Amino acid sequence: MNTSRLIYRSRQFWQAITTRSTQDDTDLVSSILSPSQIELFNLMQKSEQVHSLRVLSELRNRGAENRDLQTAALLHDVGKVRAPLRLWERVLIVIVKAFYPDCVKKWGSIPDGDTLNGLGWRRAFVVAEQHPVWGAVLASQCGTSPMAVSLIARHQDQLPPSHISESSEEDSLLRKLQAVDDIN
Repeated sequence: MNTSRLIYRSRQFWQAITTRSTQDDTDLVSSILSPSQIELFNLMQKSEQVHSLRVLSELRNRGAENRDLQTAALLHDVGKVRAPLRLWERVLIVIVKAFYPDCVKKWGSIPDGDTLNGLGWRRAFVVAEQHPVWGAVLASQCGTSPMAVSLIARHQDQLPPSHISESSEEDSLLRKLQAVDDIN
């Protein structure tokens, strides 16, 4: 892990444990999300809420006004409500992603029909890899638009560089979300 990435992760960790949302944040969320989506947002851990608000804020600072993109920014990590991560699990994921990224994918796969029970140390990797799909299902169940649902489901997908020139609107929005998510 290079020094700048280590500094970034340290800053992210510190912000996650010290930053709190404000009334302005609550008002902003209410202006974008429906009541059922707000209920879903409120199920997220406070650190995930703050992260989502930072992602939204940065997108807005960059001029992103698309409602689906803003909704996806607020709900992209909502799948983690299915199995909230503990602090040590977050640290483990970051370390393994930095040094052994292929292992995160391998350990994060979950065979059909399996549950999170009995996964032991693999649980964190399953949450890290599966939360986009879980979040998309939750968002869809509360009436979120198909575009926002797809952005949530795909927010960790790697698009090939050759795909940039033939980007659809959805891929363009996805790239914006990913760029901001990665720095927040």
